[in-house]
Amino acid sequence: MLSKRIVAVARRRALSARIHSQNTATPLSKAWNVVGTQLVRSQFHSSRLIQAEVVKVPQMAESISEGTLKSWSKKVGDAVEADEEVATIETDKIDVTVNAPVSGTIVELLANEEDTVVVGQDLLKIEAGAAPPKPSESPEELPPSSKKGDSEEPVDQQVDKSTPPPPQPSTVDKQGGGAPSDGPKEGKKELKEDAKTSAKREEAPAAPSKPPGGRNETRVKMSRMRLRIAERLKESQNAAASLTTFNEIDMSALMDMRKKYKDEVLKEHDVKLGFMSAFARACTLALQELPAVNASIEGDEIVYRDFVDLSVAVATPKGLVTPVVRNAESMGFLQIEKEIAAMGKKAKDGKLSLEDMTGGTFTISNGGVFGSLFGTPIINLPQSAVLGMHTIKERPVVVNGQIVIRPIMIVALTYDHRLLDGRDAVTFLVKVKEYIEDPRKMLLAPF
Repeated sequence: MLSKRIVAVARRRALSARIHSQNTATPLSKAWNVVGTQLVRSQFHSSRLIQAEVVKVPQMAESISEGTLKSWSKKVGDAVEADEEVATIETDKIDVTVNAPVSGTIVELLANEEDTVVVGQDLLKIEAGAAPPKPSESPEELPPSSKKGDSEEPVDQQVDKSTPPPPQPSTVDKQGGGAPSDGPKEGKKELKEDAKTSAKREEAPAAPSKPPGGRNETRVKMSRMRLRIAERLKESQNAAASLTTFNEIDMSALMDMRKKYKDEVLKEHDVKLGFMSAFARACTLALQELPAVNASIEGDEIVYRDFVDLSVAVATPKGLVTPVVRNAESMGFLQIEKEIAAMGKKAKDGKLSLEDMTGGTFTISNGGVFGSLFGTPIINLPQSAVLGMHTIKERPVVVNGQIVIRPIMIVALTYDHRLLDGRDAVTFLVKVKEYIEDPRKMLLAPF
């Protein structure tokens, strides 16, 4: 028993000495404790970064080696799921999304927005695993008013000190005459007037931020796609011997056919029957009859093709793109319409891949959707021609010696005079006109 008492006394003395040493610790020793804690945390943070997985700039295409980091979808500390988008890289042709390879937490971003990044460059670091739980608020982080026991007064005796005491009526005027004054009534009247004044002040319209007649300018950096479009268009003007021929098309027969069958086609095939499919089919037939329009120049050689890869110009918020309908010569109206609709949706959603826009042997551009009456489209090199469609206008025309009103579309064909003579270009456009003015001819043509 004596030995157990001796051990118990020794433990109590050791505990008392430890408490005393903590209470009497010098500021220097406390500082060393803080420094040691920070070093441990720093080492722990470094170990996390070493274990984190590095995400690199992905391969974009054979001809694309760099791009601009347009935006981050996540920030440091955010949790991500596998295959979730974390960044967008803009190139001169398409936008490339960067996805997280694993689920985890982003611990570091290695590039800033608008930086130029190259394929294979380190982009960010992700710590694999489940996202850490959000830390709950500890009592020390709560505002003073929410902590218990902060006030020395009992709860039932605490007074809201922010509320001013009610005004006391004055029984003696400032002149000292002894007559009772109307203090409370006048105070209420003043409060009402102040409230009305503040309400009117709030209802008053804000002053214009810009003076009338200002001459402000805003400079915005051109996107890579816009720069590439400008470069390609100027290259086309400099390289091709461009010439444009025009013709008029009576759209009556095609419009009647569309009006008669559009509801049935929509119901049975879930596709809207438009004019693009008819013009695409007419062009593929005319291109097979005049293969030079479907050819291109490569060096000192002319390349002829027995297939038609039709480029369809689509306007997007970032610029004009030309997705390709491949082997259009083997498609009918409905197949072409479905392909064009699918490509148009992908273009507007920004989901076109480089393969969707690669190639193309002939281009159709429909400026009529924007109300263009006529214009001269620019050739999409290395192609040799482009067809421009325009808006439909009712005009008086002579039919069988009679003046009648017909819906007329002006079409334009810009062609490279280095490869095509005027005879070929005009003949091509006339054939397109004949097919559109009598769509039944397209049904008789072989696939």
